[in-house]
Amino acid sequence: MMKKEPPEASGLDMPNPKPTTPDAQVRRILDQLAERFSCRDFDGTLIDSAELEQIVADGVEAPSSCNQQNWHFIIVTGSESKRQAREISGGNHHFEFCSALIYLCFQKGWTHGNFSIVQSVAGACYHMMLSAHLRGYQCIWNAGIGDHHALRDMLALPPNFEVQGALAIGRAKPSAPAMKAPRRPVNEVFSWEHFDRAEVSMYPVKPAPAYPYFDIRNDHNPFAQWDPRAWSWGQIADFRGYSVWAKSPLAGVYVSRRQGDAQEVEHSLLPAQLDGQIVEVMPWGGTSTVLLMQALSKSARLSVAELSAHNLTFIKERLSQERFAADQVGFDLMVGGILPYADASVDTIVLPQILEHVPDPQAMLDECARVLKRAGHLVVSTRNMASAYGTLWRDVESKAQIPNQGPFTPLPAADVQAWLADRFVIEEQIGIGQSATGDAAILTNEECFTGRLFAARARRE
Repeated sequence: MMKKEPPEASGLDMPNPKPTTPDAQVRRILDQLAERFSCRDFDGTLIDSAELEQIVADGVEAPSSCNQQNWHFIIVTGSESKRQAREISGGNHHFEFCSALIYLCFQKGWTHGNFSIVQSVAGACYHMMLSAHLRGYQCIWNAGIGDHHALRDMLALPPNFEVQGALAIGRAKPSAPAMKAPRRPVNEVFSWEHFDRAEVSMYPVKPAPAYPYFDIRNDHNPFAQWDPRAWSWGQIADFRGYSVWAKSPLAGVYVSRRQGDAQEVEHSLLPAQLDGQIVEVMPWGGTSTVLLMQALSKSARLSVAELSAHNLTFIKERLSQERFAADQVGFDLMVGGILPYADASVDTIVLPQILEHVPDPQAMLDECARVLKRAGHLVVSTRNMASAYGTLWRDVESKAQIPNQGPFTPLPAADVQAWLADRFVIEEQIGIGQSATGDAAILTNEECFTGRLFAARARRE
């Protein structure tokens, strides 16, 4: 979409001034600030307490609504406190190993209906981030801090104050990914005079006459559109391509707790000799790719097909962090649900819980049948609506906000089995997990249709 030109000056307006060009020193500072990136892998070394206090002092030079400065910042550096902070957060690895956590708090009652105190604290936080960056430290701001009641106890926070987030500061490990998450093209995020934005970067919501802000929470969003059929491929690609950067591509970190050992069970369905041309479709963060790389024969070549170049960059770095050879894997963009491979050119395709993420799962299976060689294999897994997890999804998860992995709706295992049987010969099928989360029990025969996951290996004739 072409961005509209700035409006012409009216007779009452002053003419548009000529743009100023920053001098070399200012340009260097601006460029240095733009290099700041979020770090989640710290070495744990200490920072002098006086310097931490100075970082906070730099932060409070930020503007404050009505100059009330109803903010408060709690610096946490004790090892046991940081370990507790990690536990309360739900597992934020970097909370324990950063040099300092600065909890961002404010006194309730000064919101003015426009979140003015929240904006003030955010401004101060960013000032602190820039101060830390210019001093040679790395940092990351976190909204996901965990249970607020537990934090109140840990921080001795009075009831009339609220904790908004936490800023982790420290020195990055030498091996930490020095990657700045991608930014949208600037002409996509602003417009002149009125709202004007590309549809691909606006995500679907359920139709409603209004969307009141205080009716929406992370754990309860009545307008969230979980059904991928309501999304275009471009919207799904955009969502995944940016939100995937919510996690740094660290080795061995950020594996789904829900899955437990389920992924290893899924991969037990792989052909005994994983050779030739292998394709993994839409693995998102690359955790499944890591396990798949371990199973490849030396002569096999893996291709990762994803929707966005951002996803591919992330997975490349994840594999590099895991010390895998780059010459055994390729990275390919798929557009509009079309696999970028010739007919009958692929030996094995792996679909790691992605059928429930696509607008037309049967069309995706048709694509797999197209590119598979005769006697080639498809290994597929999907979250099963007809399971304890399906009940959890309907009653709890689907009432919340769309997760970073994108919209999805679990599929009935019996439907997936029928779709596979229409196109392939099913060699083995299992259910994985009796409970809604965590376990990886293998279910066979009729019980396979009741597992949290349904998984199968099928062969193209």
